[in-house]
Amino acid sequence: MSIESSTTAGGAAPGAVLDDDTLEFAQQIADQVASFLLALRAIAEEEDGGRAISLLLLEISQVLLAGARLGAQQDFVPRDEYQPDVGPEPDLDRMRLRLASMLDNVDTYSFVFDPYVPEVVESQLSDDLTAIATDLDTGLRHYRAGHVSEALWWWQFSYVSSWGNLAGAALNALLSVVSHDRLDVDVDLDADQVVAAEQMLADEG
Repeated sequence: MSIESSTTAGGAAPGAVLDDDTLEFAQQIADQVASFLLALRAIAEEEDGGRAISLLLLEISQVLLAGARLGAQQDFVPRDEYQPDVGPEPDLDRMRLRLASMLDNVDTYSFVFDPYVPEVVESQLSDDLTAIATDLDTGLRHYRAGHVSEALWWWQFSYVSSWGNLAGAALNALLSVVSHDRLDVDVDLDADQVVAAEQMLADEG
């Protein structure tokens, strides 16, 4: 991979060269993103509902750590006004459908996207996980093409604007399934969802 010699980050003026610490940081984020994308595809292929809940909790927690590290940085700035073309988005529809089938009745859940403007949104874990993967993959393709500043900018921007919230909501939904099974607490699931969650986790055991 060739690294551009005229990139910028952390609020530096356009045209500034990325320092070694920033390049190392970008490499770490890229590794975490690549690991998440590989794991998500593998989980979808396994179609093991009970095991998937635990694995998704782990993988989402880890990628949220990468997001938190991005959010703690000063704003990254892309090298150019317009992002370089890195080709079409990957076709993740098969993965989405396999996740939806595997998660079954626990796929649909509700969450509040913005706690300061509380409005309950209904969504599907399979859709949201696919949206997260799409955002992360865009940054990874920039990184692998040598567009490091664009990758960092995109990962940071999309974390704050989109995938960070979706990942947090998905994590909370999955934790609710585990909590119901292990602590016997009330969660906001209808009767069919409760039965499905119990069966998935019983199969894992």
